[in-house]
Amino acid sequence: MSQNSLRVVWVYPDLLSTYGDQGNVLVLERRARQRRLDVQRVDIRSDQPIPTSGDIYLIGGGEDRPQRLAAERLRRDGGLNRAVANGAIVFSVCAGYQILGHEFINDLGQREQGLGLLDVVSTRGEGERCVGDVLADIDDRLGLPPLTGFENHQGITHVGPNARPFARTRIGKGNGTGDGTEGAYNDTVFGTYMHGPVMARNPHISDLLIKLALDVNALPPVDDRWYEALRNERIAAASQPS
Repeated sequence: MSQNSLRVVWVYPDLLSTYGDQGNVLVLERRARQRRLDVQRVDIRSDQPIPTSGDIYLIGGGEDRPQRLAAERLRRDGGLNRAVANGAIVFSVCAGYQILGHEFINDLGQREQGLGLLDVVSTRGEGERCVGDVLADIDDRLGLPPLTGFENHQGITHVGPNARPFARTRIGKGNGTGDGTEGAYNDTVFGTYMHGPVMARNPHISDLLIKLALDVNALPPVDDRWYEALRNERIAAASQPS
């Protein structure tokens, strides 16, 4: 990668691409091109090997059986783990988030081994499903404005000592543990339950990933009026009394 190029890998769109999560790829690609970066987007289906030469890897959500199949194939392939070892950035949503952890409960009700790229463990909640708009404050270390998104999951994810919560909820369930945490991250790997798609609602997340991949502290400004209108609308909707 040079300072003017970016390789973005969309992982398993045939298995993990529910609730419009492919929009994350479109937003990140557009915002990189607006900065005059040469973007190479690579969509990798589940019957293809994961390339290790990507700069940013994006993973979406999926239903329980596709999630199990994706985890099995990613473990067997090993390419994503090797890419992270080489310094690649990974951003994952919902089922993808759980896969990056140590384990989750699969569609057979069994513990399924994850990739161990995030220090989280996911179980199956016994209560009501976590559904609805979320408003949360992203970890101060990341320097981002409040997070807006839509959650729809039964999973409960516990964040271990070697990861940090991505955000703290004001509205919504987030990780479902009752402690107000939402998502998790370490230096280069991020996970969240937020759909929306989350990068359309929070374009500054895309910018953060680009900066990390390029190893720069700032990017040229772009027109955010459309994104801000969407953000304000969804934040206002989440803040309305139920």
